[in-house]
Amino acid sequence: MIILDGGMGQELLARSEREVTTMWSADIMLHEPNLVADLHYDFIQAGAQIITLNTYTATPQRLQLNNASDKLETLHALAGKAALDAINRAELKPKVKIAGCLPPLVASYHPDRSPEYSESLETYRQLVTLQAPYSDLYICETMSSINEAKAACTAAKESGKPVWLAFSVCDDNPTQLRGGDALVDAIAELVPEYTDTVLLNCSRPEAIEQALPYLNGKVEQIGVYANGFTSITSLYPGTTVKSLTTRHDLDPQEYAQHALLWAQQGATIIGGCCEIGPAHIKVLSEALS
Repeated sequence: MIILDGGMGQELLARSEREVTTMWSADIMLHEPNLVADLHYDFIQAGAQIITLNTYTATPQRLQLNNASDKLETLHALAGKAALDAINRAELKPKVKIAGCLPPLVASYHPDRSPEYSESLETYRQLVTLQAPYSDLYICETMSSINEAKAACTAAKESGKPVWLAFSVCDDNPTQLRGGDALVDAIAELVPEYTDTVLLNCSRPEAIEQALPYLNGKVEQIGVYANGFTSITSLYPGTTVKSLTTRHDLDPQEYAQHALLWAQQGATIIGGCCEIGPAHIKVLSEALS
């Protein structure tokens, strides 16, 4: 079993006193990098064997919308340093690996807002290059359409490093990605040409449990990292995560029960996404061990 970290963005916002902006975790990366390193460290201490670079909102498209295009390289360098500092502090190098982050370029859950394929591919290549000095593998995460995932996976595969592909499925129809593509079509299109490791992320635990059977027998490695939101329907491009609310029925013990079920369903890579913090990872790590 491989234990991932939890969600960075929401936990960083909870630890920071800064006002929430549309730059989200990138704003904290820029102004309070110590919080990022501390959170990475807390996840490692909780049992995470892989931590993900805090670059989810540090894409050229998002930064341009916030008049911060000149911060792209700085943000990636800060993210790499924070991850390495946490691993060195935990004295677990090289046991803890770093995953590069290839996220939706404009907005989560809305692939219709993404650039055309050629522009997306070039952007992902740029991100791969910036993250290469720090990354042991790449996670193409919260992918909500085949087109979006193919661009990210293509750039990641060119690096020669392992590629993990994480889909976000609809909470009310887990057979579909959030952009409308069928999950089975996405797997057929991208597996095994680009990767043999597929995860489901940033969806409700209950939706993921319904979707996991579609991966069995088609994917070599299966993973899960669910979110703890009541719903994501209020989040649109240009808004902030202030509109989202946390579930109160998903404490660390309850999340660990879902994790045990995912393991029974064949998942061998398990962690957490938004609203899943170090306390959750500690309990699920102990339960899965």
